[in-house]
Amino acid sequence: MAETDYFEIDFLAVEAAKSGDAITIRYQIDDEVFVHVVDGGFTDTGKDVLAHIDKYYGANAYIDNVVLTHSDGDHARGLKHVLENGSVEILWMNRPWLYAEELIDRFATYNSVDALKSRLRKCYPTVNDLEVIAEAQGIEIREAFQGTQIGHFHVMSPTRATYLDLVVESEKTPEGIDESEKSATQIMLESLKATVRGIFAALWGEEVFSTEETSAENEMSVVQAAQIAGKTILLTGDTGRRGLQAVVNYAPSVGFNLPGIDRFQVPHHGSRRNVNSELLDQILGPRYTNQSAAPEHKFTALISSALEDKHHPRKSVERAMFHRGGFVTKTEGKSVRTSHNAPDREGWVAAKPVPYPTEQEQ
Repeated sequence: MAETDYFEIDFLAVEAAKSGDAITIRYQIDDEVFVHVVDGGFTDTGKDVLAHIDKYYGANAYIDNVVLTHSDGDHARGLKHVLENGSVEILWMNRPWLYAEELIDRFATYNSVDALKSRLRKCYPTVNDLEVIAEAQGIEIREAFQGTQIGHFHVMSPTRATYLDLVVESEKTPEGIDESEKSATQIMLESLKATVRGIFAALWGEEVFSTEETSAENEMSVVQAAQIAGKTILLTGDTGRRGLQAVVNYAPSVGFNLPGIDRFQVPHHGSRRNVNSELLDQILGPRYTNQSAAPEHKFTALISSALEDKHHPRKSVERAMFHRGGFVTKTEGKSVRTSHNAPDREGWVAAKPVPYPTEQEQ
C-alpha cells in the first residue's frame, strides 16, 4: 500500500417518494486514479451523477467503470444519462436474455429461445435500454458475477448459477405473478400485515428482523468489496440474506478477513428483509449487549434513504448497526461522503450520526 493511496465514496441524495441509490467513487492506488460509478438513481439523478463527478473529480473526468447492481428503476434509470453524456469505458451489468438458451427448459410456456429472449428484454426494459445506449456509444458491456474483478473491486455475489435461479424465481419473468393478478385474499393479507406492524420500545441490543425474504430482483444485486488504503469497503446494492451469505462464504477466497468491514453500505436502504443478526455478526462483528462497552466508531454504516420514504430505513436495522459499533449516517436530503486519505473538499463538513432508536418494529 502506497502512502498516496486514498478513496472517496459519495452517496448522492436521491430524493423521491421512494429511496434510490447513486454512488460515485474516486480512488487512487499506486499513483493511478480510478473513477467508479455504482447505480444512477432515478431518471433525473443521472444529471446529478455527472455534475458531481465534474465538480469534485475533475471536469469531464473519465469513468473507468459503471456498475448496475440490478434492474430496479431507483438504481438503473439514471444511468441512461450517464452513458449518453459521460466518458465511460466499461458498463458492468447482467442481462437475463443472454442466458435464454440455458433457461428455456425452466420456462414451461416457451419452446423458442428467440421468443424467450424477446420476453426477457420486455421484462427488464431499463436494462435493455442501457444495452442499446452502451452499444451506440461504443461502451463495452461485461457481466458481473462472483469472481469478477472491476477495477480494484471484487464481485462477491451473485454467482452465475444463483443469478440464473433468480431469473426463474423473479416475479418479472414470464411465469411470475403480476401485481394485477393477486387475489383479493392476498391483497387483504398484505394490508393486514402492514396494519399489525407497530413500533415498540426495545432495550439496547434487542433485534427483530422480518421473517420474510427480499425479492429475487434484489438478490440479483452485484455486491462489491475492495481493500483500499488499508480499509475494507463493502457495497451491497439491494442484496438480501442469500447475497450476504455468499459474501461470507467467498470472502476468504479474495483475502478478506471477516468480520472486519470499515465502510458498509446497508442493503436496500435499511430494509428488515435483507439482513439478520447472524449475518451481521459474521460481516460486522458480534453485537455488544452492553451499551457502555460498544465502541462509537468501529465502522461506518451508510444508508441511502429519501426523506419522503416512510418505509426506509427500519429502526431495527439502524439499531443493529449501533449494536456492532457502527457510526450510522444516511442521505435524506443531502449527499454523504466517506473517505480515507482523500484530498480535502471545500465546503463539506463531517457527517452527523443518526441518533440511536430506542424503539423498533415488531
